[in-house]
Amino acid sequence: MSVRDCILIGVEGTHASGKTTLVHALTAHYRSRGMLVDCIGEPARTSPFIEEYVIHGTGGFDLTTEADLFGAHLSATLRATRHQRLLICDKTIMNVVGYARMVLNAPHGTRDAAALDAMAAFCAAWASAYDAVFFLPDAYPDDSDPMRGKVTHLQDATTAAVRSARTDAGVRLLDVPAGLDLHERVAFLAARVDAMLAGAGV
Repeated sequence: MSVRDCILIGVEGTHASGKTTLVHALTAHYRSRGMLVDCIGEPARTSPFIEEYVIHGTGGFDLTTEADLFGAHLSATLRATRHQRLLICDKTIMNVVGYARMVLNAPHGTRDAAALDAMAAFCAAWASAYDAVFFLPDAYPDDSDPMRGKVTHLQDATTAAVRSARTDAGVRLLDVPAGLDLHERVAFLAARVDAMLAGAGV
């Protein structure tokens, strides 16, 4: 189900799997063809709450941080669809919920648990807005990025959390074959996105 006639694509994967690079490369591929296309980045990269923790060493992962990321991702997605025919997202809102469940201590009956359950319920209702969500299975060590350095040890757990959040929301992940270079990844996704665009009459 497209959002306002805009095909909505998500690219998922664990930390340092190449999501952002692929999102920008795929966007450039469609721009070169004259498509009205845009991409949205990962909200954590511009979050003041994440900056407090990663850059300044204060604060930490809490419900405020996760609620801000959830809202920021949803708002950025909706606003970007207004004038596009294709929108490519670096992660999805289901990712935020999966990650939040992993890092927050939210015992049953607490406000945090109730808020996460509400986010998950929204994801299940919203899931059909995504026309496809692709999953990158590869992970590459990257110690040069201070954000990734804080969470590199969580790569396997993140993969499990992301997949679980998609299952809970009823979203089918399209696995990208492992070991592809960037050109091959773009070609793999483009072949499938082209079919969606043709089906939508775009």
